Amino acid sequence: MRKKQAHILIVDDQEEILFSAKMILKKHIETIFTANSPKKIISILNENEINVVLLDMNYRIGFEDGREGIHWLKEIKTLSPQTIVILMTAFGKIDTAVEGIKIGAFDYVLKPWNNEKLLEIIDKAVVESRKNGKKEVVEKPAKSYFTGTSPKIKQAYGIAERVARTAANVLILGENGTGKYVFAEFIHLNSERKEQPFVHVDLGSLSDNLFESELFGYAKGAFTDAKTDTAGRFEAASGGTIFLDEIGNIPLHLQSKLLHVLQTKTVTRLGESKARPLNVRIIAATNADIKAEVKNKTFREDLLYRINTMEIHLPSLRERKDDIIPMANFILDNIAEKYNQENWCFDDNVGPYLEKYPWKGNIRELENKIERALILADNHTISVTNLDILDFEELPENDENPLSEMERNVIEKTLFKNNGNISKTAEELGLSRAALYRRIEKYDLKNI
Repeated sequence: MRKKQAHILIVDDQEEILFSAKMILKKHIETIFTANSPKKIISILNENEINVVLLDMNYRIGFEDGREGIHWLKEIKTLSPQTIVILMTAFGKIDTAVEGIKIGAFDYVLKPWNNEKLLEIIDKAVVESRKNGKKEVVEKPAKSYFTGTSPKIKQAYGIAERVARTAANVLILGENGTGKYVFAEFIHLNSERKEQPFVHVDLGSLSDNLFESELFGYAKGAFTDAKTDTAGRFEAASGGTIFLDEIGNIPLHLQSKLLHVLQTKTVTRLGESKARPLNVRIIAATNADIKAEVKNKTFREDLLYRINTMEIHLPSLRERKDDIIPMANFILDNIAEKYNQENWCFDDNVGPYLEKYPWKGNIRELENKIERALILADNHTISVTNLDILDFEELPENDENPLSEMERNVIEKTLFKNNGNISKTAEELGLSRAALYRRIEKYDLKNI
């Protein structure tokens, strides 16, 4: 596995938290430091070049207001301004974490964390730390895309290629996991703005308190601890593209603020009266039924008109079954490269299962299943069992169907391998005991 060349410091007074975070991160990050007291921070920073600090906000029993975390955040930013700080707290004190972000923290996580989300935030923080450490712009390698051959996706990419050459705003619609971020990036990279920034804003995770300061920026003194003038995401995207993801989640009372920016093509930082001109291309996306929200008065109709000069629908995997197998191979190659491995493949019998599985989480679910399978599989070959796609109800009931025969063979071999032990077999197949019993009955495998 190729680890990121970065040094991360985790600070928490609970040894189990330090151990857990280190175990998660050590597979992905070159060097991990831990400290069970914030008093050790200064010496570690003086002796090492730390890219990212994962900093707990509470240390003393009975003092759970996060003020210690704010104090040490300020100390870190004073001693090592280029170091990125991520705040973490077990008590859900969002307001204090927001205050921390306003004075220089990169982001925050709540304990217990979601491992995937934690790694995503750490990854972004490492990228940001590299920007802090060097002034020159690093040229990005050309990115490869899997488009597919199904009529609906070919139509979507055909429209994207045409609209990319214009200045039109684009609204991307589609279920969760259909690849809206990748599609927006594709439009940007095929436009005249491709050499300029592509700025992604996840509006679904942006709290009301942060909405204006994050998007529009703020002036020094606009609020407590606003120490410097700071540009927002719109200004950061100047000359390029801003991707407003999950735009359907913006509360109604904030939609008017966004609409004003889009109408006037200007942005005014918090604490300023001066409007700054904007040259930004807008791409928005949502998995919501946005027209139904307009009808229900939860989304402004005039804002919808501003963002959907061109509306493009991304099909679900269920609507493009012919693309599933080649897409799975494309994803497998990319994940193998990510882990610095070669020559991975799927078992010959995997294809029909991939096509029949419902994929309710779409491409994101397919990626997650394949990455997990690669970690679990032996001999660089991924089986149906590794993929954990046996336990669903859409397989045909006809016992003559080849899918049913394959499923029967997999279950029979696994039962035999485990000497008929139901618990071990169910665990290995990724099935519940009840689901396994149903299949044993169906295929008459009781005598194994």
